[in-house]
Amino acid sequence: MQAMTHQIHIRDLQDLDRAAGEFLEAIGDNKLIAFYAPMGAGKTTFTTAVCKRLGVSEDAVSSPTFAIVNEYRTGSGEPMYHFDFYRIERLEEAYDIGLYDYLDSGSLCLMEWPENIEELLPEQTLKVHIRVNPDNSRTLSWEDGRQ
Repeated sequence: MQAMTHQIHIRDLQDLDRAAGEFLEAIGDNKLIAFYAPMGAGKTTFTTAVCKRLGVSEDAVSSPTFAIVNEYRTGSGEPMYHFDFYRIERLEEAYDIGLYDYLDSGSLCLMEWPENIEELLPEQTLKVHIRVNPDNSRTLSWEDGRQ
């Protein structure tokens, strides 16, 4: 099966809602989403836009930098999880929060700083890269092996 490369261009903050909607449509039934990007590239900002698009109450969304994981409810009442592995220094810390319980839940899992737990990520994790362009726009890209 041929991998397909997807790209979504985000011009500016006003373009986030459109991009989040396009992203949700494009990922299909993928539930494990890992965002790779340098500090300040907009991982949390984009994750927040995705959450809003799914009907999560805007004031509920925050970066789980200290908690590692936040649970939200979508507009339809489904649980979803937002991880920030930035402060993880040992893989045991991911086990301690019950990482696999979340990843195996069937719920949408959005992960920031996945490189810190790379070897724990299931094979079906969709790896999304956020690139900051010279004009400060952003480009999301990923490969999807399924047709």
